[in-house]
Amino acid sequence: MQQLQYEQASFPPAPPPTLVDASVIAGHEWAAFGKVSEMVNHWDRPGWTASTRAYYWMITFPGASALIQRARQCQQALRSLAFDDIAEDGLHLTLGRIGSSSEVSLDQLDRLIASVQVAASLPISLQAVPMTASRGAIRFSVAPWTPLIDLRIVLAEAGDSAGLPLRKPTSGFRPHIGISYCNRAVPAATVREVVRPLRALDAVEVEVKQVHIVELRREPSAYRWEVVRTLDLPTAPLR
Repeated sequence: MQQLQYEQASFPPAPPPTLVDASVIAGHEWAAFGKVSEMVNHWDRPGWTASTRAYYWMITFPGASALIQRARQCQQALRSLAFDDIAEDGLHLTLGRIGSSSEVSLDQLDRLIASVQVAASLPISLQAVPMTASRGAIRFSVAPWTPLIDLRIVLAEAGDSAGLPLRKPTSGFRPHIGISYCNRAVPAATVREVVRPLRALDAVEVEVKQVHIVELRREPSAYRWEVVRTLDLPTAPLR
């Protein structure tokens, strides 16, 4: 298995000491956020314009009522920050970028889906753990990471065989579920003060049964997408 590595561009830059224990993963991410002095505007991203469209592997959560309710609860508690909240139909876990929709055809996506061989015991059961933040967003930590890393490796291998390699290596993958995007420079200490009480909330369980290829676009203060292909995850190991 490809191991996670220190990646300065990822957050946290260093992977956690365990990929399974939810409390350790959440504590590691909170400690990393403790080293951030100022949050930055998430939307200040070179290369993204109103006309940008790109394909991504993504997990979405349209029927995850417990996750949606917890996200709403936390967003309400964070209202004083005036960040850009993610709508309930916008909650997602990004697995990787496939490529620009102007450069990748639907036939290529069909070949990509056909080349995926999921051999792990799935679907994936996750815990979403309130609450932490990164340089540009407030988010749930998730655990365990192991099945998500295994899945991403499978998707990356399929991309390689289909001539559609993922933009970033799995070594820098840091799975999470965002709930609110920072929309300006803000002292991180201010955010930590508001977020800290939410860390006492219980984790919520989420089951992942599908992975989607989506065409992602950016609208004012939000990401939106259209699902273009869906991969159903098996409920038992393939033989």
